[in-house]
Amino acid sequence: MSELESKVEGVLVKDHALVSDKDMQHVLELKGFGEIIKKKFFLKPFESLYLLYVDKLKLFRGTHLMDFDTLMAECMKIDPDSFTKFLIYRDLRTRGYIPKEGFGFGSDFRVYERGQFGEKGAKYVIFGLTEGKREKIGLLQKQIEDITTMGKEPVLAVIERRGEVIYYKVSKIQFHQNKDQPGFSNIDS
Repeated sequence: MSELESKVEGVLVKDHALVSDKDMQHVLELKGFGEIIKKKFFLKPFESLYLLYVDKLKLFRGTHLMDFDTLMAECMKIDPDSFTKFLIYRDLRTRGYIPKEGFGFGSDFRVYERGQFGEKGAKYVIFGLTEGKREKIGLLQKQIEDITTMGKEPVLAVIERRGEVIYYKVSKIQFHQNKDQPGFSNIDS
C-alpha cells in the first residue's frame, strides 16, 4: 500500500485509535482517514483494523502492542458488525475508493468517487449484509428511499460466506396493480 509512507502510531481508546502526531494527522486526513472528536484525532475501528491489516499502524494499549486479531475481538464486543464493516472497508480501499462512516440510518459507509474525496460530496451510500443473515425488507426499502432522497446512490454490499464482497446498485422500485388492458383477456374470466 503506497497510501502512507510510514507507520502510524496510535493509542487504543475503547475501540478507536487516538493519533497524537500532528503531521501524521494531516497525512491521514488527506488520505481520507480519521476524524476530530473533541479536539482529538481518532481513527474509526474499521480504519484501525485496515491499517493494522496492511501493516501501517502500530497500535498500543498502554505499553502492549496490539495485533489485528486482538483489536478485532475488542471491536466485536462493542459492535458485532465490526468484521463485516472491515471487509467492506478493506475491499473499497483496495478498489481505490474513500469510504467514511455512514449517515446514521443503518448505512455503513458513504463513499466518494475515485479522486473526488475532499472535492465533492459522497456519491454512494453503502450498507452491508452478510449472506445468510436475516433482514427485514421494509427496513431495506426505507433505507433505499432515504438514501435516494438525499441524492445519493444506494449500494448493497453482500458479504459471501468466503468473505468476498459483491456490490449491487439498488434503486427504488414500485409495483403497480395489474389492470385489464385492451386485447388481453383476464385469466380469471
